[in-house]
Amino acid sequence: MPRRVRRRLLLAIGAAALAIGAVLPASADPLTFDEALALAVRQAPSLRARSLDVDARRSGVIPAGQLPDPKLTFGFDNFPVSGPPAFTFGGDEMTMARVGVSQDLPNLAKRRARTGLATADLGVAEAVQMAEARRVRVATALAWIDLAYAERRLATLDSILVELRELVSAATSAVASGTARPAQALEVRQAIAGLEDKRSELAAEVARARATLARWTGDPNPQIEGALPEFVIDPAALRAGIDRHPDLAIAAARTRQSEAGIDVARAGKRPDWSFDLSYQRRYPRYGDMVSVGVTVDLPLFSRRRQDPLIAASTSAAGAARADQEDLRRALAADLEAGLADHAMHHEQWMRARDELLPLARQRAELELASYSAGRATLLDVIAAQSQYSDAALLALDREALVARDGARLVLTYGSDQ
Repeated sequence: MPRRVRRRLLLAIGAAALAIGAVLPASADPLTFDEALALAVRQAPSLRARSLDVDARRSGVIPAGQLPDPKLTFGFDNFPVSGPPAFTFGGDEMTMARVGVSQDLPNLAKRRARTGLATADLGVAEAVQMAEARRVRVATALAWIDLAYAERRLATLDSILVELRELVSAATSAVASGTARPAQALEVRQAIAGLEDKRSELAAEVARARATLARWTGDPNPQIEGALPEFVIDPAALRAGIDRHPDLAIAAARTRQSEAGIDVARAGKRPDWSFDLSYQRRYPRYGDMVSVGVTVDLPLFSRRRQDPLIAASTSAAGAARADQEDLRRALAADLEAGLADHAMHHEQWMRARDELLPLARQRAELELASYSAGRATLLDVIAAQSQYSDAALLALDREALVARDGARLVLTYGSDQ
């Protein structure tokens, strides 16, 4: 191939590679626990929606207490349609063209109450935003922990399968030498097949956990790295933090919203005002006129109008306060139940890590040594290895429960940081 043609071909291949690299998405860096939480808070569409809702409520506070827009009116007054001056503008001195302006003046208490209600609506939106941020953080933390432990379970089972597969050749050799029955080789393969079924389940768990983490971080294929999070459970501090729980803040904001509704209802018992000013143009020989008027509402039948609304708003506020107290009790009960579960899970994890797993490992080692010495069968070794794999996975399951408990309790009832 001529040198010039070869150079052009290489340049074309390089340009194509650059184009493909520009189209394909760049692989994201592995996420630590803290990085995953920070990314989720930045990327969560639900938090973006809550932020826009807060902006909308904030924009509505100032207009809530403003006066209504003035009204401009036009018209003809007393225009004759019968008799000698019919359909003439100057035939009657009462005929006039009118232009005027009117302005409604709601009472000051009503405008202040409306501003208070809009401010309470803003408080509810801000509390919902805080609660959503905490929900995103908790869900992301649990997803990261689930993925980390799913990967650890899969790696543990893979290492055990490697050891069991080495027994296949030993079983084949034993059958060939006549020291083992042919069925024993099949039993080894059956045991491995059973563990491979378990491996398929663990691989699916990894995929599910990765998909959940992708849902919160926005990374289509998140990879994780770094140490597992450690949460210190301080029951006294968590109990003291219940009053700062975002869900309770929402309930308190809704209570203030209901109380602001009472002010709006009470303001309805005060009269509203309006005034109008108009200029009337008549035929030149009659002269022009100006009219000024004031209108006042008369809330004379408050027993059938305003008072029922006040009573309804008062009842709604009472219901909101009762719901707030009920939620506080529910949060306290959930915290105590979570602390009890955490203590149980921690004890079970310690038992699995310090007793069950060492015993299963020791049994597997002893059975393997006995098999090497000719005092145990290959089936004994397989049974011991299977029991060890179950103990190892059980220890990881219990450790994962402890980690999930810590993340849920601390991130739900503790500080946001």
